[in-house]
Amino acid sequence: MKKVLLMLTVICGLSVAAKAQTSSQTGKFSIGVEAGLPVGDASNSSNFIIGGSLKYDHPIAENTFITGSAGYSKFLMKSEFKDAGYSFYAIPVKVGVKYFFSPGFYGEGQLGAAFVTAKLDGLGSNSTTAFAYSPGIGYAFSPNVDLGVRYEGWSKNGTTSQVALRLAYSF
Repeated sequence: MKKVLLMLTVICGLSVAAKAQTSSQTGKFSIGVEAGLPVGDASNSSNFIIGGSLKYDHPIAENTFITGSAGYSKFLMKSEFKDAGYSFYAIPVKVGVKYFFSPGFYGEGQLGAAFVTAKLDGLGSNSTTAFAYSPGIGYAFSPNVDLGVRYEGWSKNGTTSQVALRLAYSF
């Protein structure tokens, strides 16, 4: 898994270096607040996911960007799990491609890793790394405000997934 992520990072870096000279667009950072609904097995123990993320978009061609993001997601547990002292959170780190189909409207796909920790009071915590993937769509309302929706899955011996909304400010 580490080799795949390293290879993806190297390829993206080389693409950026080769194409950045040809685009008149500039790269930009965004910071966003995220809200998600767990789907699949995750919905059995959690009702809602809250988090935040930092993302960088770098142009490689007209309307096409390489993206890199890191975030934090906390699962708000259902009462029976919360009362038992169970908590679950993750730090997803992903790279991907964003393409603008028309002014404002885009599609995006990202791959990476999610560093996941589950805690149970009295029994300590269990940490693991899972494969992360997230296809999504969004709309940039202005150069500074962006709203996107995505499906995000974290796979390792099963899949933990969510449908998430991200409202971001770009700078």
